[in-house]
Amino acid sequence: MTVPTLAYFTRLLDDAPAAERYRLATDQIRHAERFGIARAWIAQHHFRASEGGLPSPFVFLAHAAAATSEIRLGTGVVTLPLEDAVRVAEDAVVADLLSGGRIDLGLGSGGTPSSFIPFGHAVNDKAAVYDAKLSLLLAALHGRDIGGGNTLYPDAGTLGSRVWQATFSAAGGTRAGIHGHGLLLSRTQPRPAEEPRASLAAIQEPIIDAYLAALPSGAAPRVTASRTVFVADDRRDALRFAEVGLARAADGFRRAGQTIPGDTLEELILALDTHLGTPAEVAESLSRDTTLSRTTEVAFQVHSVDAPHDFVLRSIELFATEVAPALGWATRDRDPATRALIPTAAHAPASPPRKDDA
Repeated sequence: MTVPTLAYFTRLLDDAPAAERYRLATDQIRHAERFGIARAWIAQHHFRASEGGLPSPFVFLAHAAAATSEIRLGTGVVTLPLEDAVRVAEDAVVADLLSGGRIDLGLGSGGTPSSFIPFGHAVNDKAAVYDAKLSLLLAALHGRDIGGGNTLYPDAGTLGSRVWQATFSAAGGTRAGIHGHGLLLSRTQPRPAEEPRASLAAIQEPIIDAYLAALPSGAAPRVTASRTVFVADDRRDALRFAEVGLARAADGFRRAGQTIPGDTLEELILALDTHLGTPAEVAESLSRDTTLSRTTEVAFQVHSVDAPHDFVLRSIELFATEVAPALGWATRDRDPATRALIPTAAHAPASPPRKDDA
């Protein structure tokens, strides 16, 4: 793999009403662009504000595109079994045109099981439904007949070459590879029940192996790994926010049936694969994640630390200017004079942690 580029990932979980969440997320994406971050990924979630703040990703991406000029914008991910595949294609194409060709289309089959009920789908059928809808979506993006002699308008241009698939399994890695799509690896990869303390590398590198083996000859690999990263000027700030956020996240994963070993903060930092602290501490921690050496992009997010907005902005800045260079990772060249003057959170008063409204 080449030196990975950098992406910022958000689930839009700031401690604020929905409209304010969207404003803050837009501000964070603009800040990432100022500091040379190449892409921003946003997650789609339905119904539960504590799990994710955005059910309509293409509406938000069109807004974010109008507020930025260079940073690429991706869905990480659209839960395809809950969507009309033709409408996903149409919305993605319009957003791509409005953004000047900056959209990447990330797809996944999963989501909160209860979210399938209002859409009239059974969660047990999601794999088969995903495959069928993926086939229709790709036909639309590649200009093929999608029924009744109809083809997509506007046409998708090159968007069909910017599709990514998220997966937790080697079989999913094979599926993404066969299509020549990008591969999205999650920071929340569940551990096997028999190996609750397995490393991310142990369970994600076989997925990368399967993906690379399935890629068509000559196709360039695209592998993005998302990781929980919170960088602060003072480790005490990082620990203060993590103490609340990681405990809440662990409770949520346990309610969903996952085994999360440990209860102390240090145990949860390890169990939830969280990289936090000062720039030097975060760089050292990330250097031990061997999966990242096989990726083309590292996507960093503050969840589940879920710090206040000013600290998120500061974390983005520190990651781009200190952590990434220490690891030899690439940001776009930016003239510091073009960056807007934004106060950092180094001496800002702490906001109260987000309450769990699950």
